[in-house]
Amino acid sequence: MNSRNRNRLAIAALTLLPMLGLPQVHAADRDTTVDFIVPPWPGVTVKTEIMAQLLAPLGYASEKQELSSTVGYKTLQTGDSDIFMAGWLPAQQDSYDAAMANGAIVDLGNNVNGARMGFAVPGYVYDAGVTSAEQLDDHRERFDARYYSIESGSTVSDDINRAQQDDTYGLGDWELMESSTPGMLAEVQAAYDERRWIAFYGWTPHWMVPAYDMHILDDPAGVYGADNGRSDVRTIVGREFSEANPNLTRLLDQFVLSAEDQSAFIQAFGREGRDPEAVAHDWLVAHRDKLAAFLDGVTTRDGKPALPVVEGSL
Repeated sequence: MNSRNRNRLAIAALTLLPMLGLPQVHAADRDTTVDFIVPPWPGVTVKTEIMAQLLAPLGYASEKQELSSTVGYKTLQTGDSDIFMAGWLPAQQDSYDAAMANGAIVDLGNNVNGARMGFAVPGYVYDAGVTSAEQLDDHRERFDARYYSIESGSTVSDDINRAQQDDTYGLGDWELMESSTPGMLAEVQAAYDERRWIAFYGWTPHWMVPAYDMHILDDPAGVYGADNGRSDVRTIVGREFSEANPNLTRLLDQFVLSAEDQSAFIQAFGREGRDPEAVAHDWLVAHRDKLAAFLDGVTTRDGKPALPVVEGSL
């Protein structure tokens, strides 16, 4: 019998105690090991490591599965994964809606406030007066009529290709330069170093925000989604996992960052190349004020208040 089945039986036995007239004891979460979905994105890599370092002193082990978001939604439904902390909406809307329709996932809400994506420029271009995507074609010569974006086949690639086909903002005859995220950012870095004008796909939280004083332009046509590309970054968990692990679910529900928080540790990991374990530890040490909110009402697996235990581990 595997550990999860043993734990299920233990919880089932605990539910019978009141019927038998026996004293009740603390019912621990079912799982001692949790499985995180971690696509190869700097933000979710560090964010998941922060959560793992919170869980360890509470008595939980963490496993990290490097999966795409599309595959991750499927493994949440089959129970092969438990937690996904990078549920970008509306970018992942189709996968999200399918899993939600099956009743297989629970949405715990945003874990990052202030996320956004869209047409982006460095600060010196924004300061020169380009504040809306409607103005891009007015300055086509300065931009060399080129727009830089990420991998062909991604949702955002579909968005910009559709906009180009529709000649949205006059981009129909622009050259669309699609490459990997590192490839795109290498072009941005080269332009930034020379103070050349460049337009590219940007998002926050990300290290590109502090590195290039990046600004996301107004997008009245909604190429990258409603409300000027504002996005949710949600914590998604498997329904069975959520119901069997109320203590963990409470912690996950209360774990909320700002876009600035996440951009800062993405900078340390994704740009400066520091180990995610060290970045996560240093962030927790520097933000002890946030621990109380994260850990409010949360306990260790054996029922002790979580906050002093985690503080002691740091």
